[in-house]
Amino acid sequence: MTQQFLEMPDAQGYFGEYGGQIIPPQLKAVMDDINDAYEAVRQTAGFQEELADLYAHYVGRPSPIFHAKRLSARQGGAQIYLKREDLNHTGAHKINHCLGEALLAKYMGKTKVIAETGAGQHGVALASACALVGIDCEIHMGEVDIAKEHPNVVKMKILGCKLVPVTRGTRTLKDAVDSAFEEYLKDPVNFIYAIGSVVGPHPFPKMVRDFQSIVGREARAQFLAQHHKLPDVVTACVGGGSNAIGMFTEFLPDAGVQLVGVEPAGKGLDTPDHAATMTLGTKGAIHGFVCYNLQDAHGEPLPVYSIASGLDYPGVGPQHCYLKDVGRVQYEAITDTECLDAFMALSRSEGIIPALESAHAVAYAMKIAQTMAPEQTILVNLSGRGDKDADFVANHLGL
Repeated sequence: MTQQFLEMPDAQGYFGEYGGQIIPPQLKAVMDDINDAYEAVRQTAGFQEELADLYAHYVGRPSPIFHAKRLSARQGGAQIYLKREDLNHTGAHKINHCLGEALLAKYMGKTKVIAETGAGQHGVALASACALVGIDCEIHMGEVDIAKEHPNVVKMKILGCKLVPVTRGTRTLKDAVDSAFEEYLKDPVNFIYAIGSVVGPHPFPKMVRDFQSIVGREARAQFLAQHHKLPDVVTACVGGGSNAIGMFTEFLPDAGVQLVGVEPAGKGLDTPDHAATMTLGTKGAIHGFVCYNLQDAHGEPLPVYSIASGLDYPGVGPQHCYLKDVGRVQYEAITDTECLDAFMALSRSEGIIPALESAHAVAYAMKIAQTMAPEQTILVNLSGRGDKDADFVANHLGL
């Protein structure tokens, strides 16, 4: 089993039944070129050294692990620790893979990087990375999210990217993906689509996972050094699933570590207003790959919802689907109300304002901590900070 985890995906980009390239032949050739370029460049010392230098001196890695003592005491039971990806330059884990994708685009001689964004964290990170390497950047973002995530919209404009408002459909993340992909298809030879999560056609689920796996490598080594043992539970929020797979990958061979992905239950799993793909989704194809997704009887994606703009996606990374099927990762759902409670609890007990996405994982940790012994430990991947969400939450709660 351990070897299976380490060898995935296969040559066609499949994690078991999930993934692949469900795309036209001409686009498959372009994706294969990206895969070949990635496999060639990732092995070179120059690329690895440049990326490592940027992680250290641009992003500020390694991000620390913080013991949330007051939050732990508030909940009773297990000790809660946070992997502080919120302290990265640009405020989230997204910069980890955006730097890798921007460097790859530069290596391949691309003229423009195109992407979608939901909460804006991927957009800000990619705009930053493109400014750093000197390549044009175009970000597609739903109108609903533009209104909700105004601070990130301003940052993207300051960084020089072209921001394209998406007015179709639900005007959120899924529609932004469609819009960005259509723009990319106009010139896939000179453009590159820098997907913002471990989704899309092969090789993107593999590439984004590889760039994000630095989170888990650091966290495992840090926790061992500090505690001389591994955490009992490791948890992270899951929309597309990049921060979670980045955290989980290094822990996959550790059978004694329980891995839990936390997705949005929104207004409740008994309502249509959620994005609980792993809990209620079925197998199908979306955006060029096979995964669990929320779809109607005709295989069309359903409208989805989450208070966290970065989680309202009707699909999920193919490796997550495989890990669910084999039972290595457990997937749970947290409601908007639980998310907001955790957002405020962490802010007021530790002075750390989390992203609404990350607050889903904090909420799950708060819930299970009460069922565990005081000597047990929970490690949360705090994937982003809540600057972008502060005004929205204050208005929502009447603060």
